[in-house]
Amino acid sequence: MTVFGLSGPFIDWSALSPVVALLGGAVLVLLAGLLRGRAGRDFAVAFLAIISLGAFVGLTIWQFHRHTSIISGALRVDDLALVVNLILATAGIATVLLSARQSAVRQAGHGEYHALLLSSITGMAVLAEAQNLITVFLGIELLSIALYILCATEMRREQSLESGLKYLIIGSVGSATLLYGLALVYGATAATDFGAIARALQGSVVSDPLLLTGIGLIVVGLAFKNSVAPFHQWTPDVYQGAPTPITAFMATATKAAAFAIFLRLFDVAFIQAQEDWGPALAALATVTIVVGNVGALMQTSLKRLLAWSSVAQAGYLLAGVVVATRLGIQATVFYLAVYLAMNLAAFAVIVARERETPYGDDIKSVEGLGRERPWLAWPLTISMLGLAGLPATSGFMGKLFLIEALVDGDYTWLGVAIAIGTMVSLVYYLRVVAAMWMQPAAIARPTEEMPAIAGASPETDPIDLDAGRRWYLVGPALFCAAATVFFGVIPQPLVTWAEHAGAALTQFLP
Repeated sequence: MTVFGLSGPFIDWSALSPVVALLGGAVLVLLAGLLRGRAGRDFAVAFLAIISLGAFVGLTIWQFHRHTSIISGALRVDDLALVVNLILATAGIATVLLSARQSAVRQAGHGEYHALLLSSITGMAVLAEAQNLITVFLGIELLSIALYILCATEMRREQSLESGLKYLIIGSVGSATLLYGLALVYGATAATDFGAIARALQGSVVSDPLLLTGIGLIVVGLAFKNSVAPFHQWTPDVYQGAPTPITAFMATATKAAAFAIFLRLFDVAFIQAQEDWGPALAALATVTIVVGNVGALMQTSLKRLLAWSSVAQAGYLLAGVVVATRLGIQATVFYLAVYLAMNLAAFAVIVARERETPYGDDIKSVEGLGRERPWLAWPLTISMLGLAGLPATSGFMGKLFLIEALVDGDYTWLGVAIAIGTMVSLVYYLRVVAAMWMQPAAIARPTEEMPAIAGASPETDPIDLDAGRRWYLVGPALFCAAATVFFGVIPQPLVTWAEHAGAALTQFLP
């Protein structure tokens, strides 16, 4: 491409089209937010956001099975990136639906809120396709900056502002650590492209202390983004303080993008140094599983419980990276997809109960739900059982595939750690199920109880007794619960997609 006589990199616009659709959608949504007429404007903004994500899905499917590097090798479009794109789009559409009539959207502005959401997904898509150290940092920053703002969009609620500030500070530390690590890797290898780094590591550079220090700092930086212990401290506070739809988005989409780049970096660029970083990541995964499950045991806030659960789940997912095999990649991608369905089902129910009761995200909000709202109780029950890894759910299949990959990769002891962590997690997951089906509904006394319950925000979200019947809340909950059961009984369609994603990196594995 030549502009004003200057030559630039060739850009394959068809391969780049999914990202262009998101950026174009963000601009249109921002402009639609300026329309007059509140009802029409609100509908138009949400509709345009979903249309943009639909175009993102369509263009992603159009590019499926295509493996090519674009923009001078800065991005790589392959099945791994495209499968992650579909996960991101699903999380984005669910977030738009769960955000309907949310106070955070009104306070931030419909156009701004949805434009930030689409911008964050753009950063995640760039991160999932990154094939260059510079592109990795650009993707991380694009997704993070938008999320910092989205966490603080409930500006009348102190917890939301605190959440945004904490995420900004901790996220900045993580980004700085990551950037320092990327710089050290460049200094050791004189390359930023993943393929060139892998070739450099075939020589004596693989034992260079500068390289190993850089890899260590990269692990720390990505651990902040993935809620990997001991870099998880921000997770419970930020998850609880952020608007619940944004918490759902962070818990699912951010993990998918961050683990996609984890796979690309460690199973492509650093694959020759696997003997050095493999045991360290395995130890980190074990600590994460223990910390996450133990931390969740005493939680009464559902969002904090799912935050600690997210820490434990990050340990399970990290195990798939450790083995550095095709089976490990497939197991990680499969688990990312089923984790999306299980978490979204839970958060959809939490959003509904936050609006129906004065208890916020406290476990009291779901007491007696089995009798009062069975169409909400069943999705939350299936979600909890899936996250616990019980048979007939996709969570069970996901953990089974991870353990199989670990045994195949000579990390059987880490598979045992996953099994033990799963048994411990039954305590807090089943406590939520028991509250729904075995306890009477809590009687609200707003003047006495609401101020003492974390997450209750009557000044920003008035009680809506029909929230549990709204299609945009019940629909995502039922759909994700059905997907959790379907892929637990018939996992083959999702396994096939995961196999395609794994095949995208096979050429780089030993």
